[in-house]
Amino acid sequence: MARSLRAPRLAAALASVLLLLGTATACGGDSESDTSASTGKDASADKAFPVTIPHKYGNTTIKSEPQRIVTVGLTDQDALLALGKVPVGTTEWLGGYKGAIGPWATDKLAGGAAPTVLKDTGTGPQVEKIAALKPDLILALYGGLTKEQYASLSKFAPVVAQPKEYNDFGIPWQELTKRVGTAVGKPAEATKAVADVEAKIAAAASQHPEFKDATAVMATPYEGTFVFGSQDARSRLLTNLGLKLPTGLDKAIGDKFGANISKERMDLLDQQAVVWIVGDVAKDTAKLHKDASYGDLKVVKEGREVYIPETSDYGNATSFVSVLSLPYVMERLVPQLAAAVDGKPATKVEQPAS
Repeated sequence: MARSLRAPRLAAALASVLLLLGTATACGGDSESDTSASTGKDASADKAFPVTIPHKYGNTTIKSEPQRIVTVGLTDQDALLALGKVPVGTTEWLGGYKGAIGPWATDKLAGGAAPTVLKDTGTGPQVEKIAALKPDLILALYGGLTKEQYASLSKFAPVVAQPKEYNDFGIPWQELTKRVGTAVGKPAEATKAVADVEAKIAAAASQHPEFKDATAVMATPYEGTFVFGSQDARSRLLTNLGLKLPTGLDKAIGDKFGANISKERMDLLDQQAVVWIVGDVAKDTAKLHKDASYGDLKVVKEGREVYIPETSDYGNATSFVSVLSLPYVMERLVPQLAAAVDGKPATKVEQPAS
């Protein structure tokens, strides 16, 4: 899945995801760490512990308020930051940001030091480097840890892996935020943070009742045409705004967060709006339109396409889908969607520069 040096970051992230799902780093037993830090404890949080959190590989008990948290999941750090906790280590997926903290979240650092960044090379978590950070909690909620990887990491600290009730990389941002809140002793704060963002989404949906009668889909030109399914966070943003996903979408891609579709299934893109996450808006638009299997669809001819440059802050925030990135995304995406689904081909959808 290697791409050129100019390859889009989303493609690199997808490659990491797909490799991670099938790769184990090491084997080991299920254990928990009693490591604790001596500074920065929140006395009120002690009442919240111990807590036990279920996940795909069993249950993890956290005995006291964690102080040195490492995030292995793609978006877990944003939930932590929203709750006033700065991780000591984050895993880099998209690239380009100090500490792997996007511009939509940097104010939560409050001028403090950025986390140490652990690069994901597509072979799973860097176990030795994570251990060197001496974590007392490892979060891997928005991810795809294998059982072996989970066991290896559990030798150093309690690990909260992805929940079993969702596909890997399929946990909704609301559930992620709340589980992180439970893990760090701030469940009430997490619930409020979720409610505040949900209120903003609901307000946007109420301002655009036309969304209820429209269908939409998200895709990216990754090794062909990669379409995101109903359990992907990007798709959930569309449905939370009131839009409907294409009939038969999940049947076409299977039990994954997304998959490449054939030219025979380009009908999945012929909706009231198709949202493309692309490397270069101008170049990718021209390339997509040149292919008659897509270029001849009504969604193209009626100008109902939305393009998001994936290496921009907007593109990265769109793929992040967190309690902190969502308000940033909605300010940009909602006007584009409204222009796409208004039923007037003459309405131009403003496309951001790459």
